[in-house]
Amino acid sequence: MEVGFSVGAVRTVLASAENLQLTLKTELSQEEQALTNTNSNPKDAEKAGLIVFSGLRNEDLKEMLESNKESHKLEAMKRVVGLIAKGKNASELFPAVVKNVASKNIELKKLVYVYLVRYAEEQQDLALLSISTFQRALKDPNQFIRASALRVLSSIRVPIIVPIMMLAIKEAAADLSPYVRKTSAHAIQKLYSLDADQKEQLIEVIEKLLKDKSTLVAGSVVMAFEEVCPDRIDLIHKNYRKLCNLLVDVEEWGQVVIISMLTRYARTQFTSPWKEDAVFDENNEKAFYDSDSEEKKGQTESKPYIMDPDHRLLLRNTKPLLQSRNTAVVMSVAQLYWHLAPKHEVSIVTKSLVRLLRSHREVQYIVLQNIATMSIQRKGMFEPFMKSFYVRSTDATHIKTLKLEILTNLANEANISTILREFQTYVKSQDKAFAAATIQAIGRCATNISEVTDTCLNGLVLLLSNRDETVVAESVVVIKKLLQTQPTQHSEIIKHMAKLFDNITVPMARASILWLMGEYCERVPKIAPDVLRKMAKTFTTEEDIVKLQTVNLAAKLYLTNSKQTKLLTQYILNLGKYDQNYDIRDRTRFIRQLIVPNEKSGALNKYARRILLAPKPAPVLESAFKDRDRFQLGTLSHSLNIKATGYQELSDWPAVAPDQSVRNVEVIEPVKEWAPLVGKAKQPKSDDKFYSDEEEEKDEEESESSGSDDSSSSSSSSSSSSSEGLFYDFMLPCELHDTDSTSLLSLYLFINLLLCLSAQSQVTTPSFSPVKTYELLHHMSGKGLAAKYHFPRQPCLYQPNMVAVQVILTNCSDHSLEEIHIGDRSPASLNIHCFNTIERLEPEASVTVSMGIDFSDSTQAANFQLCTKTDQFSVSIQPAVGELLMPSSMTEEEFCKDQGKLLGMNETSATITMATANTSSLAINKQLLSVANVGVVSSSQNNIHRFAGRTVSSGALVLVSLELRESSTALLTINTEKSIMASMLLRDLKQALAMA
Repeated sequence: MEVGFSVGAVRTVLASAENLQLTLKTELSQEEQALTNTNSNPKDAEKAGLIVFSGLRNEDLKEMLESNKESHKLEAMKRVVGLIAKGKNASELFPAVVKNVASKNIELKKLVYVYLVRYAEEQQDLALLSISTFQRALKDPNQFIRASALRVLSSIRVPIIVPIMMLAIKEAAADLSPYVRKTSAHAIQKLYSLDADQKEQLIEVIEKLLKDKSTLVAGSVVMAFEEVCPDRIDLIHKNYRKLCNLLVDVEEWGQVVIISMLTRYARTQFTSPWKEDAVFDENNEKAFYDSDSEEKKGQTESKPYIMDPDHRLLLRNTKPLLQSRNTAVVMSVAQLYWHLAPKHEVSIVTKSLVRLLRSHREVQYIVLQNIATMSIQRKGMFEPFMKSFYVRSTDATHIKTLKLEILTNLANEANISTILREFQTYVKSQDKAFAAATIQAIGRCATNISEVTDTCLNGLVLLLSNRDETVVAESVVVIKKLLQTQPTQHSEIIKHMAKLFDNITVPMARASILWLMGEYCERVPKIAPDVLRKMAKTFTTEEDIVKLQTVNLAAKLYLTNSKQTKLLTQYILNLGKYDQNYDIRDRTRFIRQLIVPNEKSGALNKYARRILLAPKPAPVLESAFKDRDRFQLGTLSHSLNIKATGYQELSDWPAVAPDQSVRNVEVIEPVKEWAPLVGKAKQPKSDDKFYSDEEEEKDEEESESSGSDDSSSSSSSSSSSSSEGLFYDFMLPCELHDTDSTSLLSLYLFINLLLCLSAQSQVTTPSFSPVKTYELLHHMSGKGLAAKYHFPRQPCLYQPNMVAVQVILTNCSDHSLEEIHIGDRSPASLNIHCFNTIERLEPEASVTVSMGIDFSDSTQAANFQLCTKTDQFSVSIQPAVGELLMPSSMTEEEFCKDQGKLLGMNETSATITMATANTSSLAINKQLLSVANVGVVSSSQNNIHRFAGRTVSSGALVLVSLELRESSTALLTINTEKSIMASMLLRDLKQALAMA
C-alpha cells in the first residue's frame, strides 16, 4: 500500500513537472516573440506584461549583459543598439557593456564597439580602463575588429592617450586591409582636433596614405588632408594623376572631397584658359591660328595658349561624373568646370544641372542658387532651357523666387515678350511675397532692356488699381525707381499716383509717392501743394518714414513755391519739432535752420536749394546674386553669401605656370578593392550611357507636363544610389544563420551606418545653445491637437530677416487629424513663412515643422490660426527680446570702435549685484547666452566680458558689456540704436545675472 502510494505520488509529480516545463517553454517562446517585436509593437508587449527595453528598465538589460550566457549578452546588446537608434539615452549601461569588450564572440564584440563609439567621449574614465583591450584588438585577425578598435580608441578624447592613438594610427596606415587604412585616415582628423601639436607627424601619415593605390582609401585621406594641411600642395604633386585616374571608381562622397581639392590645386598650377587667343588642341602639337597672315602683318604676334595635359586630364576624367545619380557629385563637377574649364566648354554641365531640378526642394534650392550666379555672366548657357525655370504652383516660395531671379537674368530683346507674359501670371499669385518679387523683376527688365521700358511702366501703373495693397505698394516703389531714369517724360504718371495717394496705406508706398512729389514738385506745381495740405492733417498719425518724407516735401515746396506753402511748412515743422521720434525732431530742426533765414542760420541758408534740390543719380536695379561669384560655387559660403568658417578661397590663376615636371610619375591604373557586402553583390555597370540624347529630349518634354512624377522617380533613384554607395564600403561579413538572417540583416545595415557616420564625423567643441520650449496649443483646447514651439537660434532658410521657429505638433486624440495648416494671421500684413500642409497625423504621432516669422525687431506677438480640416484655433507666438538677435563676430578692437559710435541716447546701463555663483567667466557666458542669442567677443581684460549681435530684421548692432567690480557688483551696458529693445534686454539680463 505504501509502495503503491509512493509510485502514484512520483507519477503525479512527474506529470506536474512535465506540464510546468511545457508551460515555461510556451511562456518563454511568447516572451522571445514579444521581445523580437518590441521595436515595432512596444504597447502590445507592455499589455502582455513582458519586459520592454527602454530607459526605465535598464536593470533588466544589465542582468542580461552580466549573464554567463553569450546568447543573453548578444540579445541585450541588440536591444541597446536599438535604443540608441531610437534616440534614447543608454549611457547608464556603459559599465555593464564595457565588461564585454574582451568577448571572444565576434558578433557581440562588434555591437559593443558600436556602443563604445557612441559613448566613449561621455564616459572617458571607464573607457580608459579598456585601452589595453583595444590595443590587443588592433592585432585581431578580423579586419573589422581592428578598424572598430581604432575607431573607438580615437573617440576617447583624452589628451593623455594621444601617444597611444598616434601609434595606432601609424600601424593602421600600414595595414594590409584597405578598410583599416581608410579608418586610420578618419582617425587622423579626430586626433588633430584633439591635439594640433601632432600636425607634423600626422602629415607624414597623410603623405604615406596619399600614395595608397586603393580606391577605398582615396576619399578619406584627401578629407584628412583638407582638414589637417590644406596648404601643403606639394603633397599632391606626385599623386595628382593617380587621383584623377582613380576618381571614377571612388565612392561618391570621396569624389566630392577629391574634386573640391583638385579644383583648388588646379588654380595654383595651371594658367588661365579664359583667353581670346586660346588654343585647345588635345594633342597640343601646334596652334591652329596659322592663316590670316595679311591681317597679322604689322601686329605683334602673341603666343597662343596651349592647355597643360594635366589640366585636360582633370577635365576629361571628371566629365563622366556629370551622369552620377548623386547630386553633390554633379554639383562638384559643375563648379569645377565653371572655375577651370575654357568658357566654350562650360555649357556641357547645363543639362546635368537642369536635370537636378527634378529632385527634392532642398536640392532645387542649392542648384538654383548656383544657376542664378552662372546666368548673370553667361546667359547663353541656360537660355535654351528657359522653360525649365517657369514657376509651378506646387513650388515653395523660396524656389519660386530663385526661378524668378534666373528668368530675369536670362531676359533679352528676343525673349522679353515671352518672359513678361509669364510675369503677368505671377503677379496674380496668391503668394504675396512672390507677387512682390515679380514686380521687382519687371522693374529690372525695364531698366536693362530699353525697348520694353514704357511697356513695363504702363503695366505697373495699371497695378496701382489692384485690390491687394502689397502689390500696389511694391508697384509704387518700383515705379519711383523707374521714373528717376527719365522723369521728364512721365509727369502724368506722377499725377496719377497722387490721385491714388489717399487709398494707399502701406508706409513705404506713401513715402515713395511723397519723395516723387518733392523731387519733381516743379513739374506738378498744382498737385504737390495739395498733397502737402492733406499730409498736414494726418501728420501725427503717420508712420515715421512717411513723416520724414513729409518734412522733405515741405522743405522743397518752401524753396520752389513759398507763396502757397510757407504757412503749411511752418505748421509741419512745428509738429515735427515735438514728435516722439528723435530722428524726426532732429530732421525738423535741421530743415528749419537750413531753409528759414535768420541770424543764426549763417551762410548755410544760401546753399539750401543746392542741398535739397540737387540732382540725384538714378538707382541701379541689380541682381542679388551679382557679387556671389566671389565665393566658390557649391560651397556654404556661396549659399549664405557670407564667408563661412573653414572656407578656403580659390587663388587667382598664376601668370606663369609652375614647373609641370613635379607631377611626372608613372600613371597607376585604378585598383578596385574588395569590399564585403550583405545580401546581393553589386551589379557591374553597364557600358551604355546613363542618359541618351533621345531620353534627355523626351525627359525635357515630359518634365513640362508631369514635373511631380519626374521629381519622385529621380529622387528615389538618387536616394537608392546614395545608400548603395554609402554601404558599399562599410558592410560587415555575412555570417548569418538560417533562423535569424532576416532580422540581423537590417541590424547589420544600421550598425554599419553608425560606424560610417561616427568615423567620418568631425569632433567639434560643443557650444552653449539653450532651447526653451513654449506651449502654443494645449491638447484640450485643440481638440486633441497639441503644439509646442521653440527658437532653434539658426539663420532662417526662407528669408534672412525672419526668425526661425520650430513647432512640434502632436496628435493626442484617438483619431487621425487631417490637413493641418496655418490659416488667417493678425495683422494681415504679418510676414510668416508657413509650413506645408500636413495631410494626416496619426494618433499619438508627432511631427516637427519649421516656420519663419518677421517680428520686425519687436516682441509683439505673432497671432495666427492653426487649422485642421474641421477646426480652427487661434494661437500666438511671442518672442523674448533675446531671440530677435543673431550672433555677430568681431574683434575686441572692432567692438570698442563700434561701441564708441553708439553713445549718448544709444547707450543703456545699470549697476547690478550679482549672485556669487554667476561671477565666473563660464557662468557669465552661460547666463547671458541663455537670455540673448549673441556672440562672445574675446577680451584682454579678465574683469570685462563683451558680447555682440545684430537684430534679425533690420541688422542693427547690439553690443553688451559686463564690467565686474568689487563686492560682486557689475556694470551692465548695452549699446544699440534700438532703445526700446535695449531696455527690455537690460531687464532680462539683470534678472539672469542679479542675486535672487
